[in-house]
Amino acid sequence: MNLKELLKSCKKDDINAQKELYDQYKEVLFILCLKYSRNREEAEDILHDSFMIIFTSINKYKGKGSFEGWMKRIVINTAISSFKKASNFNILLNEEITKEVLIEEDFIETIPLQEILIAVQQLPDRYRMVFNLYEMDGYSHKQISKMLDITIGTSKSNLNRAKTILKGSLQKWSVNSKNRSYGN
Repeated sequence: MNLKELLKSCKKDDINAQKELYDQYKEVLFILCLKYSRNREEAEDILHDSFMIIFTSINKYKGKGSFEGWMKRIVINTAISSFKKASNFNILLNEEITKEVLIEEDFIETIPLQEILIAVQQLPDRYRMVFNLYEMDGYSHKQISKMLDITIGTSKSNLNRAKTILKGSLQKWSVNSKNRSYGN
């Protein structure tokens, strides 16, 4: 069944079509969920909640833009909503912007993607959200401030703090990795 037919059937609450849609997109959406969660269990909850919203809102999709993009937007909104509920949204309101901390590209290229994902998942919620929205999904600080109901300055500060923490975590991993390879 092509996507157009699949969507038409899903709009009629066809369970087989919904299962096919789920099977077709669960992996790509789960990877997105992992970016916004602390662990696999939380990512699974976000994925489940997202698909519930997708299936109940599928009639709102009018065919403008990519369907996958529409679903990803739902996943991101669901993750943000989950984050706000879980943490009572205790964002640092520090208006001071720390110096831009750059993670050198050469340094990053030597680290396996799985280790980077683990380091991102270990960031405190407020930093992980801003980091993912800005660095991974390309949102501006203005957009992030509206999405998370924080100031632009807080968004920038949280991003810089996330980069600082990530750089420290990844450098620690790199040193430990070198020590293991030298037998120390």
